Amino acid sequence: MPTIIKQVVDSTNGNIVLRVAGSMEFDDAVLLEKIALEMRSEFDKNLTIDLADLNFLDSESAPILKRLEREHGFAIEGIEIFLQNIVNEAERK
Repeated sequence: MPTIIKQVVDSTNGNIVLRVAGSMEFDDAVLLEKIALEMRSEFDKNLTIDLADLNFLDSESAPILKRLEREHGFAIEGIEIFLQNIVNEAERK
């Protein structure tokens, strides 16, 4: 299943959310990082990355997501327990 990245505005607070669905491999994570950084520069505020509809995340993508959160200050939401374990494992490396 391809990766789908959709920009939405949270109606409760007006924040921009990038909803990611499908599967995410390394190239997809690199693209997501590029999009998120460009959008933050354009809108001059951080975004939320919602991974609730993500079905697959490879081990090479997890460090990129962690970098978006830790180094760039993006909020990451919707990570199911198995995805959280992958991200945590990548952080330990």
